[in-house]
Amino acid sequence: MSQDTIVAKRYAKALFELAKEQSKIAEVEEELKSVLVILQQNPDFEKLIKHPGLGLEAKKALLKNVFEGKLSETSYNTLQLLVENGREELLNALVNYYVAIASEALGQAQATVYTPVELSEAELNHIAATFSKLTSKQIRVESVLDKSLLGGIQVRIGDRLYDGSLSGKLERLQKTLNQTQAL
Repeated sequence: MSQDTIVAKRYAKALFELAKEQSKIAEVEEELKSVLVILQQNPDFEKLIKHPGLGLEAKKALLKNVFEGKLSETSYNTLQLLVENGREELLNALVNYYVAIASEALGQAQATVYTPVELSEAELNHIAATFSKLTSKQIRVESVLDKSLLGGIQVRIGDRLYDGSLSGKLERLQKTLNQTQAL
């Protein structure tokens, strides 16, 4: 595990503990995600914040202009702390680790559903309910179109993949046939 990974996890854990004390776990999560969206939508702003030649005060002023009053004090101070310590590069990792810690504490899990066609809201809700029973967690579903699946669905929750796709079934059938021919 790299040093940056360890540091990002420590920041995420400390931020989670602070958010937990203030009963703002979900609020801080949403704010952090919105910060990432803003940075992704404004790559020049992200480059400025992460630029090693830009001074600390200039970076803090940029953060103040963009985020002050729009984020909770907890989230805003975390951004300021990252900049003060020269750890701007850790923001993505910090957010990912925070989301993982918060989800675990709240009994939630993120599911990514891969399908060859667009699913309705009712179908996504049914998938969420089914996997909630299976995992004993509240499932938040994100839908991704994947034309290579041919039919069926794949659901990824954390590091587990539930493959009910046609292409997955064909691959398993091929492996089975290859193994029986080898005997």
